[in-house]
Amino acid sequence: MSTIFSGMWRFLHWGPITALSIIKVITLTALYMNSMWWPPNASLGGFFNQGLFLMLSSLATFNYVMATLTGPGLLPKKWKPKNPSDVDQLQFCKICQGYKAPRSHHCRKCNRCVKKMDHHCPWINHCVGWANHAYFTYFLTFAILGSFQASIILGFSFYRGVHRYWYLTHGYTHLATVQFTMASIIMNIIATGLAIGVVIALGMLLYIQLKSILKNQTSIEMWIVEKAIYRHYCNPDDDDFVYPYDLGWRENLRQVFSKRLVAAGQGIVWPVLDGCDQYTLTREQIAQKAEKRARTKTYRCIRPATGRFLPLFSQGLRVCLSPPCTDESRIRLEPGDVIKVTRFRQHWLFGERVVCDAELNMPDLQRKGPIRGWFPRRCAIELIQPEDYFDQSDDEADSGGYSQSELMTKSTAELNSIPNGVPNMCNKSLVNGGSKSQNQNGQRKKNK
Repeated sequence: MSTIFSGMWRFLHWGPITALSIIKVITLTALYMNSMWWPPNASLGGFFNQGLFLMLSSLATFNYVMATLTGPGLLPKKWKPKNPSDVDQLQFCKICQGYKAPRSHHCRKCNRCVKKMDHHCPWINHCVGWANHAYFTYFLTFAILGSFQASIILGFSFYRGVHRYWYLTHGYTHLATVQFTMASIIMNIIATGLAIGVVIALGMLLYIQLKSILKNQTSIEMWIVEKAIYRHYCNPDDDDFVYPYDLGWRENLRQVFSKRLVAAGQGIVWPVLDGCDQYTLTREQIAQKAEKRARTKTYRCIRPATGRFLPLFSQGLRVCLSPPCTDESRIRLEPGDVIKVTRFRQHWLFGERVVCDAELNMPDLQRKGPIRGWFPRRCAIELIQPEDYFDQSDDEADSGGYSQSELMTKSTAELNSIPNGVPNMCNKSLVNGGSKSQNQNGQRKKNK
């Protein structure tokens, strides 16, 4: 019970407020119109029609609330496998300070590692994953069916209400039951539009969910499989990749909708195909990320980035007119920050800010906001020899081709202009650390 009450705060968010408001507007408007179009107390058919609609609306609301309160199942912080030797086949999460269990992924919105994460849904203000995947799918199903029935009720009610005068003048008074006011006709039009929109939008999402469930793949794993197929196509000498969790559509359905099978393994241990093991997919992920790191370029921030989605005043109109078409985070940067960039657009870059030891060890210095996301390209320059930025052991240190003395002069001038910021401490430590490393190197050469 404490978990349920502690999750009530998730409803205080624009997503759940909007979703529940849409459900209630459709439900209450449809019930009001149905009471005039096909009154439940006038015939048995009207009674069953309204009873079916109330049941679908109630089931949609119940499963929506349960999907939000139950949550996807969060991996404990600092999690480790029971067998210490298995850590070599797992990925490590720097934020949660623990290893990622098979099929687990870190959600930047929830800021936690999620078991069998499918996606983060802003409408439930939570992730969809191991524990609430069935509730979420039931919600989509009942919401679509209820909205479809509501659109029929509202459509026929609108037709009856608009033609009421014709019914009265031609002797069909028994059909002139729907009487509109200005408020009711506006609400009917709004509710009809919302109901049709819900059927279309959630219908597409339900199709994607059922497709992934039948293959026993999450949305993230579908992308991993696509990359694995392409990677092995480019490297024909490697062994073919076999997705280990597809056990047939019947067993795949039971894994999501059977409470017994959902509880089995606690979202960490999964049944796999013969010839595969628990870490088959994880090893493929590690190989893909190794290739991704090989393509990574290192950039250094030269002008501040606000971290806003449309930085009109700081970056100009051209940058705002060509943003990346995604809801991924934007990161805030200050001069001197180092960023590992993996994706490139004309005016935007995607990467992860390198967090220094001072920021990790001192909570007071930790900068708010995500460390991974998009930022304007004009805010940073590429480092030609990025490895020298972290290890100043050679005669020529690198920061865009600067010598050690130039780096010290330039870095000190730039960093002193930053008022009491984390990048100031971090980058000074990098520069001082590089200078210290170089001095130690020179001392070793003299001793030899």
